[in-house]
Amino acid sequence: MIPENASVRLTDAQLEELDYRRLYKAYSSKGRNPVTDPRVLFKVLAFANQNHIYGTRQIEEACRKHIDFIWLLGDEPVPDHSTIARFKQRCAEEIEDLFYQYTRQLEKQGETDHEVVFVDGTKLESRAGRYTFCWRGTVEKNLSKTKETVYKLTGLKTLGGLTRRQAKTKPVNLSSGKGNHKTQEQRDWEQLETLRERWEQYVEALKIMGPDRNSYSKTDPDATFMRMKDDRMKNGQLKPGYNVQISVNSEYITGIEVFSNRTDYGTLEPFLRQLEKKHKKKYKKVTADAGYESLDNYLFLEENNQLSFIKPQNYDQAKTKKYRSQIGRMENMTYDEAIDTYTCAMGKTLSLFRESKDKYSKHDVTVSHYRCEDCSGCLRRSECCKASDPNKPKELRVRKQYKEMRAISEANITSEEGIYLRICRSIQVEGAFGLLKNDFGFRRFLTRGKKNVRTELFLLAMGFNLKKLWKKREDGRMQTHLSVLNTA
Repeated sequence: MIPENASVRLTDAQLEELDYRRLYKAYSSKGRNPVTDPRVLFKVLAFANQNHIYGTRQIEEACRKHIDFIWLLGDEPVPDHSTIARFKQRCAEEIEDLFYQYTRQLEKQGETDHEVVFVDGTKLESRAGRYTFCWRGTVEKNLSKTKETVYKLTGLKTLGGLTRRQAKTKPVNLSSGKGNHKTQEQRDWEQLETLRERWEQYVEALKIMGPDRNSYSKTDPDATFMRMKDDRMKNGQLKPGYNVQISVNSEYITGIEVFSNRTDYGTLEPFLRQLEKKHKKKYKKVTADAGYESLDNYLFLEENNQLSFIKPQNYDQAKTKKYRSQIGRMENMTYDEAIDTYTCAMGKTLSLFRESKDKYSKHDVTVSHYRCEDCSGCLRRSECCKASDPNKPKELRVRKQYKEMRAISEANITSEEGIYLRICRSIQVEGAFGLLKNDFGFRRFLTRGKKNVRTELFLLAMGFNLKKLWKKREDGRMQTHLSVLNTA
């Protein structure tokens, strides 16, 4: 009843080649054995994701009624939804290991290579409540007020000092309940105890956010409030979610990771490091859009001997008439490399007057500061200088390394190869997200917490790759890497 070219047969054959020893070690040798063989259950989950079935109860129903799932189970009993949920929670690391095993298997089959990788990200909404936000600004403001109140009452400046004081001054007999009169000593102690608990809560909230986040959800502390592209509520409201990064090679997803960053440029370096660690090798060329452009990313790729095909953020703007008419921009001034000066539209010279270190960069980056000789009486000063003080001269902050690295990347993307790779990027990695969101219908996570969310994504990517392999086999496109452009 199942055709020889059915996708379930290919899925079974492909996943049979993986090493499941680590998966079996996740189960203790003591106690009862798992209801369904873990290897078979992993195949079922991969095939379910391939067919856009994600809920545990829906997977259980498919195992009972769908002939492909029944054939895949073989002699194994049908797992219930609780068994499936426990498997996903218990074997999160093992599922990740199996995914990267399969990416290496695809390369052995000649389906992928390590020539070029296409990187992109999207924001997916968490299952957390939409109105469970906790904002850094509010927490810091309330913490400051709490500290001031405690200092006025006790003269203490630290949480540790307040905690020790409360332990020493706790009344022996605490009155409570209707008709019981509290002493002034107890009232004072309870007031400080309330302040101490608030102080601890605010400190814990800041600890959860860490140095790089400005918010989190109380029902999913790993989720950050972000502006989503897919706004189901149609109100532009920030929603709790994750920044999902994927790498695509030869139309297959070869890596996936979840970040709490609201922007993409801070995710590129850790993501590429993880890919190198999991694949045991690195890609020669990295192609990404303008959201990944930063000096730190340029320097990392150079140090890692990877060729950058990152689109500069001002690439499209620089072609517009409005951009070229903004005389205050460094790009629209004349630079004399011999004497290291800039000349503005009115012919005045901006000379180097000091250098500093870029405190926002991970690398040793020098910032050069240029200042105009005299801006007084300039007819176009309002167009050029945005300083509110009319006597302050025009200044420029220039990171020369950034200029050089941006010029190199721009030369790469405008070359014949760069243009071709940018077209392939829009087809492959953006196409992968389009398939996952529209065809696979995956637009919101079903679980909470970064660990559970990652497991969802690895199973989803496994299903995507298996379906892509089956589709390429049916279309006769096996072992094709870059997209073939229609020149007709």
